[in-house]
Amino acid sequence: MHQNNVLPVVMAGGSGTRLWPLSRALYPKQFLALSGKDTLFQQAVRRLKTLSDDHIRLADPCIVGNEEHRFLTLDQLREIKVGASAVLLEPVGRNTAPALTLAALFARDELDDAEDPVLVVTPADQTVTDLPAFTAALRGAVDAAGDGSIVILGIRPDRPETGFGYIHARGDGAVRPVAAFAEKPDLETARRYLAEGHYYWNSGMFVLRASVWLKALAHFRPDIATATEDAWRQRQADNGFIRPGHDAFAAVPAESVDCAVMERCPADPHCGFTVKMVPLDAGWSDLGAWEAVWQVSEKDADGNVVHGDAITAACRNTLVHATSRLVSAVGLDNVVVVETSDAVLVADRNRSQEVRKIVAELEQRERSECTLHRLVHRPWGWYDSIDCGPRFQVKRIMVKPGASLSLQMHHHRAEHWVVVSGTAEVTCGQKKQLITENQSTYIPLGEVHRLANPGTIPLEIIEVQSGAYLGEDDIVRFEDSYGRTPAPTAAA
Repeated sequence: MHQNNVLPVVMAGGSGTRLWPLSRALYPKQFLALSGKDTLFQQAVRRLKTLSDDHIRLADPCIVGNEEHRFLTLDQLREIKVGASAVLLEPVGRNTAPALTLAALFARDELDDAEDPVLVVTPADQTVTDLPAFTAALRGAVDAAGDGSIVILGIRPDRPETGFGYIHARGDGAVRPVAAFAEKPDLETARRYLAEGHYYWNSGMFVLRASVWLKALAHFRPDIATATEDAWRQRQADNGFIRPGHDAFAAVPAESVDCAVMERCPADPHCGFTVKMVPLDAGWSDLGAWEAVWQVSEKDADGNVVHGDAITAACRNTLVHATSRLVSAVGLDNVVVVETSDAVLVADRNRSQEVRKIVAELEQRERSECTLHRLVHRPWGWYDSIDCGPRFQVKRIMVKPGASLSLQMHHHRAEHWVVVSGTAEVTCGQKKQLITENQSTYIPLGEVHRLANPGTIPLEIIEVQSGAYLGEDDIVRFEDSYGRTPAPTAAA
């Protein structure tokens, strides 16, 4: 049998607003560990690694993600010791069709030793409980895509779900022709689909050759194809990332893979592109809302799901997720309670899709809780805003071994640093010194300074800021290890 060159493509650019308050714009659900130790993104990458066999030559994954999540992506790949063929960064979100096009162009132009590979494309925010079944289905899809077909994975529905798009497939084989795609139905239509038995949930996983996608997109949506090619030609590579041209990519029409190509193929039998479906029965969930998290989680005898420091009494079919403190619940039925250090959600479990309305309201009010957690991840580590008041703010800061913050200056605040653990290398003006556990230093207002960790263990400090203005935009960078512009920007 012919050996297929396969490039896994992980689409990691989503926001996951319906899992607020755990998911935020700058820390979306794919980077959360909702089931097991690994995050959803890490699970997706690990699942794709299982495809390799005698007939599949598997490249390292290609990650397509958001510019703002780039260091989260690299950190999570390092944690599971997986390299990437490329990390392609979208400067702005343009939905999945342009994202997949970037991956196909990378495969065409820059992937080493792989002529026109088969792309195995998966979202980064799904779960699968039966890994052998998942691997077998994807291998079958790779084989079916080898002849130039477009293959989609379909999930056999077990309930009349109105939140998913559907695939209408013919026949009963391992690979089935697709008759049509259907939009998210109303409840009566979803019940009919379930009863008829030839309708499957659209998983959002596709398998096809890079050249096939580029040709199909050029046929159905030449505007997207041309605009994305323009942005790709202007790409720049730095620090392990590939960035398409910013303004050119911002001009690309936003469209999903389904609307741009998939749904058009069955409706146009003379287009020259064939869509097939491989059924997937592997305990799949897209974790699109807290209801879905409850569905896939381990439950007690009363149907409750408890995560973290939580206690329930006389509750049924309820999810309690505690992050930073004890959460107790009494007499709840079919309720979701999610606690973080800066927000609490209480919702009817059956209406958990409506959490997006809360996020929209937070955005309208310009509340930071829709964008950031109290604990904010940075390429060098993280900071946690412990307390604040008029003219002061207290942060707990962790710096990774060998990492450093930018060489910077503040116009409106001074800072006191106390080392809790590890060793800090502190630059303050012309002076550089090492300070260790229980020692402290002072950074005057307007002084050029830098914090670095020269050691082999994480550095933790307590920072007390004081001054007339404590906003994160009061920073001037002079040197930076992470390619950030030396101008007033967001936090260090």
